[in-house]
Amino acid sequence: MRTYLVVIDDTLEAEIALRFAARRAVKTGGAVEILCLIPRQEFVAWGAVQATIENEAREHAEDVARRAVEALATDQAIRPVIHVRQGDPIAAIKEALAENRNIAALVLGAAATGHPGPLVEHFAGADAGTLPCPVMVIPGSLTNDSLDRLS
Repeated sequence: MRTYLVVIDDTLEAEIALRFAARRAVKTGGAVEILCLIPRQEFVAWGAVQATIENEAREHAEDVARRAVEALATDQAIRPVIHVRQGDPIAAIKEALAENRNIAALVLGAAATGHPGPLVEHFAGADAGTLPCPVMVIPGSLTNDSLDRLS
């Protein structure tokens, strides 16, 4: 099955990329996997404080993913698989791609203005030729009407 891997966070461009991927999946009979990344936490000397910081980061990531799924449920007839990973974002994405050979595209949202974002910069640049699938960079400036027309 054709699967679109979408990396999401709290940004508008991530929402736009997810909407695009969901529409493509519906039209092609595919699926969507959502990857929500938790940044590496700074080491804290006290274990309980470290555990609290890590739990809060995971809860935030799960909340981001939950909101994304809710947005899809009202808009698309698709149930995404959700992955939450902690650590280096680039390594986490590469691992997700290596684990699922059905991933047809890595879908990333680019910021509407300014720097496109570190993941877009990396995967559309340095690693573009080494990936097992195409990278779809979805402009963060697209409206829902534009997305509907393009997807």
